[in-house]
Amino acid sequence: MSAGEPEWGSDVVADFLRQADVRYLSLNPGASYRGLHDSLVNYLGAEDPSILMCLHEEHAVALAHGYAKVTGSPMAVALHSNVGLMHASMAIYNAWADRVPVFIIGANGPMDASRRRPWIDWIHSSADQAALVRNYVKWDDQPVSVQATLDSLVRAWEIVRTPPHAPTYVVLDTTMQESKLERPVPIPELAEMPVVAPQVAPADAIEQVTGALLSATSPVLLMGRMSKNLDDWNRRVKLAEAVGARVITDLKAGASFPMTHAAHVAGPSFFLTGEGARVLRAADVVVAFDWIDLGGTLAQAPADAERLVVNVSQDAQLHNGWSKDHFMRIPADLTLPIGPDTGVAQLVAALPEGTAVDAEAPDAAPAPEATSNRITLPLLAWTVRDIMRDEQVTLARLPLGWDGDFWPFEHPLDSLGYDGGGGIGSGPGMLVGAALALRGSDRIPIGVLGDGDYLMGVQALWTAARYSIPLIAVVSNNRSYFNDEVHQQKVAETRGRDVSRKWIGQRIDDPAPDLAGLARAQGLEGIGPVTEPAELRRALTEALRLYREGRAVVVDVVVETGYSPAMAAGLSRES
Repeated sequence: MSAGEPEWGSDVVADFLRQADVRYLSLNPGASYRGLHDSLVNYLGAEDPSILMCLHEEHAVALAHGYAKVTGSPMAVALHSNVGLMHASMAIYNAWADRVPVFIIGANGPMDASRRRPWIDWIHSSADQAALVRNYVKWDDQPVSVQATLDSLVRAWEIVRTPPHAPTYVVLDTTMQESKLERPVPIPELAEMPVVAPQVAPADAIEQVTGALLSATSPVLLMGRMSKNLDDWNRRVKLAEAVGARVITDLKAGASFPMTHAAHVAGPSFFLTGEGARVLRAADVVVAFDWIDLGGTLAQAPADAERLVVNVSQDAQLHNGWSKDHFMRIPADLTLPIGPDTGVAQLVAALPEGTAVDAEAPDAAPAPEATSNRITLPLLAWTVRDIMRDEQVTLARLPLGWDGDFWPFEHPLDSLGYDGGGGIGSGPGMLVGAALALRGSDRIPIGVLGDGDYLMGVQALWTAARYSIPLIAVVSNNRSYFNDEVHQQKVAETRGRDVSRKWIGQRIDDPAPDLAGLARAQGLEGIGPVTEPAELRRALTEALRLYREGRAVVVDVVVETGYSPAMAAGLSRES
């Protein structure tokens, strides 16, 4: 739909969004941006960007988070005044901690107090609204005039797309949105704006790192938060082969290196595994590429002998001290403050090609043996993988109990990792956003969600039903906040108290929520509860059939409690 000439302040904001080629804007309706809402619907015709209505502001941000995990590009989100921002704040923190770009537009009651309606405009107006989230957004502003608002939006758009990534937040004044334009306000040609060239390391630093890698006897590469670009993925393989390095990956960061490659160390996890720790301890050169908590990881694997540590990351540019997501201090001998894949590309360009990696590729995992008439997480994982063996799958979320060897990732989109901030309830919304980004592709978005995560965020799935976004959510339902059972057991053991009472205040049972019924209440297909191994294959096959018909499906699978050895060990460590 052709927009015509803008008449109102909010029309200018809408024009900017279209000029910026923002495809989608997720929102939960609110009167503080009623002017913008009208401009999106009646001025732009509710297309370019398309509106995606959500049932909660936290879901609106989580959706954009999941979308960016696939595309690497920001979606827009609209939040209603201070109350909507408070609802969304957990999801904003997740996106911040995950270093994901999200372009957030807030709104405020009239800054001119004489224009405020009695009662409601006063409680929905804030002098410095962004102060609520300033510690976990990359940039914010609260402009008043139309021109100042446009300038702030352009600046935020530049900043949100420049690494290192994180959300930005611009607050729209109600009066600005609903003011009649007195003169034209030209929208800058965003396609012609200067490109921010990526930072690169100096040649002597690259020479130092390549020299160290080539002379090392046991080099190790830590692949952390990397891009989903296939060319970048292939360069990582070239780097490992050129220097004969072993490669350790992290489930929190998603797929960053082919797990079937001989260089890959078995057992990626949320914490460092036993095999990963053994390989890292023996390393004489470690090059980490935007690794999450590098200092903490190195502390888990003290060096057997002297080792050189190189940290390739821009993350320090976002550290502010409020959140401790800077983690333990990194004992790096050399830091290259550049993007991780830029670092890989520079190193590959300076190295000869190679193929020698002194390691054996892992064998395919066999089907787990059934030890009872109950479903275990290993059996669930194996069955999903077996049914999807001829499909291209993107695992948009994995539960904390997942073992990294359950499913070997062979493509950058095979796994998207975790949510950054550990905010329970993010999984369903992020799954919807990932599925939106993958809609129309040959990849099937699957989220293996914990039951606590699902129950906190289930209404996010309504948006998938409303906008015909096909997906499969498999709920690994242990009917417990089991992570906290592990902690309660640890505390009870330390204090010599009754471990058998660890479940009190933790179990999601008696009554057990109807998870499939909750899915149907959102307009999705709901299957389950699936309680026996004999039912599992049939239920998952039916889910795949419904997905192929364009449906969003939830399968409730009741599983035994338990974590992978690496996860259990990580949680039980002393503080």
